[in-house]
Amino acid sequence: MTRVAPGPALPDSFFDRDAATLARDLLGKVIRRRWRGLWLSARIIETEAYYLDERGSHASLGYTHKRRALFMDGGVIYMYYARGGDSLNFSAHGPGNAVLIKSAHPWIDAVSDARALACMQRLNPDAQGQPRAPARLCAGQTLLCRALGLKVPDWDGKKFDPQRFFVQDVGADMPRLICTTRLGIPAGRDEHLPYRFVDPAYAAFCTRNPLRRGQQAGRDYVWMDRDGAELA
Repeated sequence: MTRVAPGPALPDSFFDRDAATLARDLLGKVIRRRWRGLWLSARIIETEAYYLDERGSHASLGYTHKRRALFMDGGVIYMYYARGGDSLNFSAHGPGNAVLIKSAHPWIDAVSDARALACMQRLNPDAQGQPRAPARLCAGQTLLCRALGLKVPDWDGKKFDPQRFFVQDVGADMPRLICTTRLGIPAGRDEHLPYRFVDPAYAAFCTRNPLRRGQQAGRDYVWMDRDGAELA
């Protein structure tokens, strides 16, 4: 059993902010998930912001009971199925606004040790049933949920639970980050909006590396600070 307790959860006020601001500030924060006596942990490395008034969002299709979390105050969990797996989102300030947790990286510390990592690998094996490499364990929204044991029926529409599932600030410093367009948005549904944010230290492990060969700063992505100001 894990004997070291994780630090305090982020308060609701942290989430009750503009979606793009929240998406930037979630980079470097750690998701804590208690599973069978272990705290499974993952550092958020890639996020996407969504707004009610743009066509790439689920909320733009209108209110339904399934989408109710998107219309609640900031800090409510919204989960849905994507490509056969579960996806994790947090509501932000304003009806219909939210942040998708696009990918993360396993986080090892005094709370989540090698046993927790091994548990995440058992929850999310590769296609051959073998332990998935840590660098790829949470490299995508459905892989992340699988590695943390997060399921739509268990958490959709719920608030965070400090005893089982929450987000923590571990003091990760990030003087600059990458801003680019979101992934998987159909043509004509505001696919051009620069609402995807990536931690550059972990860019190689996100859904699609914005720093891969052929990509150019100023054309394919921009550098930003935490406040959203563009950097030279």
